[in-house]
Amino acid sequence: MSDASEPTGAGGPDAGTTGAGTAGGPAAATGAAGSAGAGAPSGATTANGPAGAPDPAASGPGRRVRVVLVDDHRMFRTGVQAEIGQTERTGVEVVGEAADVDQAVTVITATRPEVVLLDVHLPGGGGVEVLRRCSPLMADAEQPVRFLALSVSDAAEDVIGVIRGGARGYVTKTITGTDLVDSVFRVQDGDAVFSPRLAGFVLDAFASTDAPPVDEDLDRLTQREREVLRLIARGYAYKEIAKQLFISVKTVESHVSAVLRKLQLSNRHELTRWATARRLV
Repeated sequence: MSDASEPTGAGGPDAGTTGAGTAGGPAAATGAAGSAGAGAPSGATTANGPAGAPDPAASGPGRRVRVVLVDDHRMFRTGVQAEIGQTERTGVEVVGEAADVDQAVTVITATRPEVVLLDVHLPGGGGVEVLRRCSPLMADAEQPVRFLALSVSDAAEDVIGVIRGGARGYVTKTITGTDLVDSVFRVQDGDAVFSPRLAGFVLDAFASTDAPPVDEDLDRLTQREREVLRLIARGYAYKEIAKQLFISVKTVESHVSAVLRKLQLSNRHELTRWATARRLV
Protein backbone atom coordinates (compact mmCIF):
# COMPACT_ATOMS: atom_id res chain seq x y z
CA MET A 1 0.00 0.00 0.00
CA SER A 2 1.78 3.08 -1.15
CA ASP A 3 1.75 6.19 1.02
CA ALA A 4 1.51 9.24 -1.22
CA SER A 5 1.88 11.64 1.70
CA GLU A 6 3.03 15.21 1.36
CA PRO A 7 6.82 15.61 1.42
CA THR A 8 8.19 17.03 4.64
CA GLY A 9 10.36 20.11 4.31
CA ALA A 10 13.36 21.07 6.35
CA GLY A 11 13.06 20.06 9.95
CA GLY A 12 9.88 18.04 9.34
CA PRO A 13 8.49 15.97 12.21
CA ASP A 14 8.31 12.65 10.37
CA ALA A 15 10.51 10.89 9.24
CA GLY A 16 26.54 0.56 7.24
CA THR A 17 28.51 -1.47 6.44
CA THR A 18 31.36 -1.50 4.11
CA GLY A 19 31.86 -4.27 1.65
CA ALA A 20 34.58 -5.62 3.91
CA GLY A 21 32.36 -5.73 7.00
CA THR A 22 31.07 -8.80 8.76
CA ALA A 23 27.47 -9.87 8.85
CA GLY A 24 25.54 -8.52 11.81
CA GLY A 25 22.44 -9.72 13.57
CA PRO A 26 18.91 -9.62 12.20
CA ALA A 27 17.78 -6.63 14.24
CA ALA A 28 15.85 -4.05 12.24
CA ALA A 29 15.02 -0.43 12.83
CA THR A 30 12.77 -0.12 15.85
CA GLY A 31 9.23 1.08 15.99
CA ALA A 32 7.20 0.75 12.81
CA ALA A 33 10.21 0.33 10.57
CA GLY A 34 9.93 -2.72 8.31
CA SER A 35 12.45 -5.44 7.74
CA ALA A 36 13.25 -7.97 5.09
CA GLY A 37 12.23 -11.58 5.59
CA ALA A 38 14.19 -14.29 7.27
CA GLY A 39 17.25 -15.20 5.30
CA ALA A 40 17.74 -11.71 3.89
CA PRO A 41 21.20 -10.25 4.46
CA SER A 42 21.60 -8.20 7.60
CA GLY A 43 23.55 -4.98 7.95
CA ALA A 44 27.23 -5.37 8.64
CA THR A 45 28.47 -4.70 12.12
CA THR A 46 31.08 -2.06 12.74
CA ALA A 47 33.46 -1.21 15.55
CA ASN A 48 30.43 -0.04 17.49
CA GLY A 49 29.75 -3.65 18.52
CA PRO A 50 26.35 -5.29 18.74
CA ALA A 51 23.08 -3.70 17.69
CA GLY A 52 21.88 -0.92 19.92
CA ALA A 53 21.28 2.81 20.05
CA PRO A 54 23.25 4.76 17.46
CA ASP A 55 26.46 6.13 18.96
CA PRO A 56 27.42 9.60 17.75
CA ALA A 57 31.01 8.98 18.82
CA ALA A 58 31.28 6.39 16.06
CA SER A 59 30.94 9.12 13.49
CA GLY A 60 33.31 11.55 15.13
CA PRO A 61 32.65 14.25 17.75
CA GLY A 62 30.42 17.06 16.60
CA ARG A 63 29.83 15.65 13.13
CA ARG A 64 26.54 16.37 11.41
CA VAL A 65 24.92 15.07 8.25
CA ARG A 66 21.71 16.30 6.64
CA VAL A 67 19.53 13.48 5.32
CA VAL A 68 16.36 13.10 3.24
CA LEU A 69 14.25 9.93 3.61
CA VAL A 70 12.60 8.61 0.45
CA ASP A 71 10.24 5.67 0.97
CA ASP A 72 6.60 5.13 0.06
CA HIS A 73 5.69 3.70 3.47
CA ARG A 74 4.96 6.32 6.12
CA MET A 75 5.37 3.80 8.94
CA PHE A 76 8.86 2.89 7.80
CA ARG A 77 9.92 6.54 7.45
CA THR A 78 8.60 7.22 10.94
CA GLY A 79 10.57 4.29 12.33
CA VAL A 80 13.81 5.38 10.66
CA GLN A 81 13.27 8.93 11.87
CA ALA A 82 12.79 7.68 15.44
CA GLU A 83 15.84 5.42 15.22
CA ILE A 84 18.47 7.71 13.67
CA GLY A 85 16.96 11.20 13.54
CA GLN A 86 17.72 12.34 17.10
CA THR A 87 20.39 14.75 15.96
CA GLU A 88 22.05 15.47 19.31
CA ARG A 89 22.57 11.74 19.83
CA THR A 90 23.32 10.50 16.32
CA GLY A 91 24.52 13.53 14.36
CA VAL A 92 21.86 12.84 11.72
CA GLU A 93 19.42 15.63 10.87
CA VAL A 94 16.43 14.52 8.81
CA VAL A 95 15.61 17.59 6.72
CA GLY A 96 12.89 16.14 4.48
CA GLU A 97 10.86 13.14 3.40
CA ALA A 98 9.15 11.97 0.23
CA ALA A 99 6.89 9.11 -0.79
CA ASP A 100 7.26 9.03 -4.59
CA VAL A 101 9.59 10.09 -7.37
CA ASP A 102 8.20 13.59 -7.97
CA GLN A 103 8.14 14.42 -4.27
CA ALA A 104 11.67 13.09 -3.88
CA VAL A 105 13.11 15.25 -6.64
CA THR A 106 11.31 18.32 -5.27
CA VAL A 107 12.46 17.81 -1.66
CA ILE A 108 16.04 16.86 -2.57
CA THR A 109 16.39 19.88 -4.85
CA ALA A 110 14.97 22.22 -2.20
CA THR A 111 16.96 20.93 0.79
CA ARG A 112 20.24 19.83 -0.86
CA PRO A 113 21.07 17.16 1.77
CA GLU A 114 24.44 15.48 2.01
CA VAL A 115 22.84 12.01 1.88
CA VAL A 116 19.55 10.61 0.60
CA LEU A 117 18.26 7.30 1.96
CA LEU A 118 16.47 5.97 -1.10
CA ASP A 119 14.03 3.10 -1.45
CA VAL A 120 14.38 1.17 -4.71
CA HIS A 121 10.67 0.68 -5.43
CA LEU A 122 8.73 3.95 -5.55
CA PRO A 123 5.61 5.18 -7.34
CA GLY A 124 6.54 7.19 -10.41
CA GLY A 125 9.50 5.22 -11.74
CA GLY A 126 11.44 3.86 -8.78
CA GLY A 127 14.72 4.84 -7.20
CA VAL A 128 16.54 4.69 -10.52
CA GLU A 129 14.33 7.50 -11.85
CA VAL A 130 15.12 9.64 -8.79
CA LEU A 131 18.82 9.10 -9.44
CA ARG A 132 18.45 9.99 -13.10
CA ARG A 133 16.64 13.24 -12.36
CA CYS A 134 19.05 14.17 -9.57
CA SER A 135 22.22 13.41 -11.54
CA PRO A 136 23.23 17.13 -11.73
CA LEU A 137 23.10 17.30 -7.93
CA MET A 138 25.28 14.20 -7.63
CA ALA A 139 27.79 15.72 -10.02
CA ASP A 140 28.10 19.02 -8.11
CA ALA A 141 31.78 19.23 -7.19
CA GLU A 142 31.29 21.64 -4.28
CA GLN A 143 28.13 20.24 -2.66
CA PRO A 144 27.37 16.75 -3.99
CA VAL A 145 24.20 14.95 -2.97
CA ARG A 146 25.02 11.31 -2.34
CA PHE A 147 22.54 8.43 -2.35
CA LEU A 148 22.39 5.30 -0.21
CA ALA A 149 19.77 2.74 -1.23
CA LEU A 150 17.80 1.34 1.73
CA SER A 151 15.43 -1.38 0.58
CA VAL A 152 13.65 -4.57 1.61
CA SER A 153 14.82 -6.07 -1.69
CA ASP A 154 18.05 -8.01 -1.88
CA ALA A 155 17.67 -8.86 -5.56
CA ALA A 156 20.78 -8.55 -7.71
CA GLU A 157 19.01 -6.58 -10.45
CA ASP A 158 17.82 -3.98 -7.92
CA VAL A 159 21.28 -3.57 -6.42
CA ILE A 160 23.00 -3.28 -9.78
CA GLY A 161 20.34 -0.91 -11.16
CA VAL A 162 20.74 1.76 -8.49
CA ILE A 163 24.53 1.46 -8.41
CA ARG A 164 24.65 1.99 -12.17
CA GLY A 165 22.35 4.96 -11.58
CA GLY A 166 24.88 6.59 -9.26
CA ALA A 167 24.05 5.45 -5.71
CA ARG A 168 27.07 5.12 -3.42
CA GLY A 169 25.81 2.00 -1.71
CA TYR A 170 22.97 -0.36 -0.90
CA VAL A 171 21.85 -1.74 2.45
CA THR A 172 18.78 -3.78 3.33
CA LYS A 173 16.14 -2.90 5.88
CA THR A 174 17.47 -5.51 8.30
CA ILE A 175 20.28 -3.10 9.13
CA THR A 176 20.53 -1.86 12.73
CA GLY A 177 20.18 1.78 13.65
CA THR A 178 23.82 1.95 14.70
CA ASP A 179 25.03 0.56 11.41
CA LEU A 180 22.70 2.78 9.39
CA VAL A 181 24.09 5.89 11.07
CA ASP A 182 27.62 4.66 10.34
CA SER A 183 26.66 3.96 6.71
CA VAL A 184 25.23 7.45 6.26
CA PHE A 185 28.44 9.08 7.49
CA ARG A 186 30.57 6.80 5.32
CA VAL A 187 28.55 7.74 2.24
CA GLN A 188 28.87 11.41 3.18
CA ASP A 189 32.64 10.86 3.12
CA GLY A 190 32.40 9.38 -0.37
CA ASP A 191 32.84 5.72 0.60
CA ALA A 192 30.96 2.89 -1.11
CA VAL A 193 28.79 1.04 1.40
CA PHE A 194 27.06 -2.33 1.00
CA SER A 195 25.49 -5.03 3.10
CA PRO A 196 28.09 -7.83 2.83
CA ARG A 197 26.22 -10.24 0.55
CA LEU A 198 25.16 -7.48 -1.82
CA ALA A 199 28.72 -6.37 -2.53
CA GLY A 200 29.23 -9.60 -4.44
CA PHE A 201 26.43 -8.72 -6.86
CA VAL A 202 28.18 -5.47 -7.75
CA LEU A 203 31.59 -7.08 -8.13
CA ASP A 204 30.16 -9.79 -10.37
CA ALA A 205 28.20 -7.31 -12.48
CA PHE A 206 31.07 -4.93 -13.13
CA ALA A 207 33.61 -7.70 -13.63
CA SER A 208 31.58 -9.02 -16.56
CA THR A 209 31.79 -7.36 -19.95
CA ASP A 210 28.57 -8.99 -21.09
CA ALA A 211 25.23 -7.37 -20.41
CA PRO A 212 22.87 -9.64 -18.42
CA PRO A 213 20.30 -11.38 -20.60
CA VAL A 214 16.81 -9.93 -20.67
CA ASP A 215 14.22 -12.18 -19.04
CA GLU A 216 11.02 -11.32 -20.87
CA ASP A 217 8.87 -13.27 -18.42
CA LEU A 218 10.31 -11.45 -15.42
CA ASP A 219 9.96 -8.11 -17.17
CA ARG A 220 6.20 -8.62 -17.27
CA LEU A 221 6.07 -8.29 -13.51
CA THR A 222 5.99 -5.02 -11.60
CA GLN A 223 8.58 -4.40 -8.91
CA ARG A 224 6.02 -5.12 -6.19
CA GLU A 225 4.99 -8.36 -7.89
CA ARG A 226 8.65 -9.41 -7.96
CA GLU A 227 8.94 -8.77 -4.23
CA VAL A 228 5.87 -10.88 -3.54
CA LEU A 229 7.12 -13.58 -5.89
CA ARG A 230 10.43 -13.91 -4.04
CA LEU A 231 8.79 -14.08 -0.62
CA ILE A 232 6.26 -16.65 -1.82
CA ALA A 233 9.09 -18.74 -3.27
CA ARG A 234 10.93 -18.53 0.05
CA GLY A 235 7.96 -20.10 1.79
CA TYR A 236 6.40 -17.09 3.49
CA ALA A 237 2.68 -17.12 4.31
CA TYR A 238 0.46 -14.35 2.95
CA LYS A 239 0.17 -12.77 6.39
CA GLU A 240 3.97 -12.71 6.77
CA ILE A 241 4.39 -11.12 3.35
CA ALA A 242 1.80 -8.48 4.18
CA LYS A 243 3.73 -7.58 7.32
CA GLN A 244 7.07 -7.47 5.48
CA LEU A 245 5.82 -5.18 2.72
CA PHE A 246 3.37 -3.07 4.76
CA ILE A 247 0.41 -4.12 2.63
CA SER A 248 -2.82 -5.98 3.35
CA VAL A 249 -3.26 -9.73 2.98
CA LYS A 250 -5.87 -9.03 0.31
CA THR A 251 -3.31 -7.01 -1.66
CA VAL A 252 -0.83 -9.89 -1.38
CA GLU A 253 -3.45 -12.25 -2.77
CA SER A 254 -4.08 -9.89 -5.68
CA HIS A 255 -0.35 -9.71 -6.47
CA VAL A 256 0.01 -13.49 -6.35
CA SER A 257 -2.95 -13.91 -8.72
CA ALA A 258 -1.40 -11.38 -11.11
CA VAL A 259 1.98 -13.15 -11.01
CA LEU A 260 0.41 -16.56 -11.71
CA ARG A 261 -1.60 -15.11 -14.58
CA LYS A 262 1.32 -13.26 -16.19
CA LEU A 263 3.67 -16.24 -15.90
CA GLN A 264 0.94 -18.71 -16.91
CA LEU A 265 1.47 -20.78 -13.76
CA SER A 266 -1.20 -22.68 -11.87
CA ASN A 267 -0.17 -22.71 -8.22
CA ARG A 268 2.34 -21.72 -5.59
CA HIS A 269 4.45 -24.86 -6.13
CA GLU A 270 4.98 -24.05 -9.81
CA LEU A 271 5.75 -20.45 -8.91
CA THR A 272 8.44 -21.58 -6.46
CA ARG A 273 10.06 -23.84 -9.05
CA TRP A 274 9.96 -21.01 -11.62
CA ALA A 275 11.67 -18.58 -9.24
CA THR A 276 14.26 -21.14 -8.11
CA ALA A 277 15.21 -21.95 -11.69
CA ARG A 278 15.99 -18.26 -12.24
CA ARG A 279 17.89 -17.95 -8.97
CA LEU A 280 15.45 -15.38 -7.63
CA VAL A 281 15.02 -17.05 -4.24
